[in-house]
Amino acid sequence: MLPSGGGTAMTELHGKVTNRRGAMPWIAIAAGVVVVIGLLVFKMASVPRIHDITTDTEDPPQFVALLAARQASSNGAVYGGPAVAAEQKKGYPDIIPLLLPDPPERAFARIEAAARGLGWRIVAAVPAEGRLEATATTPLLRFKDDVVVRVVPALNGSRVDVRSVSRFGRGDMGANAKRVRAFLAALATPTPR
Repeated sequence: MLPSGGGTAMTELHGKVTNRRGAMPWIAIAAGVVVVIGLLVFKMASVPRIHDITTDTEDPPQFVALLAARQASSNGAVYGGPAVAAEQKKGYPDIIPLLLPDPPERAFARIEAAARGLGWRIVAAVPAEGRLEATATTPLLRFKDDVVVRVVPALNGSRVDVRSVSRFGRGDMGANAKRVRAFLAALATPTPR
């Protein structure tokens, strides 16, 4: 049984669909929905179905300040291991550690600036440990993804590793890889001295 006014609305909708002039907007809307769904399916099929991206698949940066949030999420805090690493290397072979000519202290300042510039909400910045943790929010659906950045001394400078992980969903449609690439690109841009 339809609620009060529901029958009128159904009659109106039926009239629009069966009337050629009234049907055109509905056909256009339906076609638009089909196109959007098709694009999403194509995007999902064109990227690995993983939700954890890191520049160091052997020893990924670990969450400390965000550990409780990670453990409470459906994706947890533990890295997926060799299977996820293989999928990532196949789909995103360009995501590798970044070597900077700066010492770790100066590199850390650049890391903080890049994270802020990308709009991340910094949860922890611990220069003494070379660790920054942040939460990034996706623009459209407002999903929360967690990021941890690690900087360590390296020959003639620093090595920066980053890890971006979705809290929910088996696949991220490439969102974490895109975030890691944007962060590394921001860091790779020389800063004026």
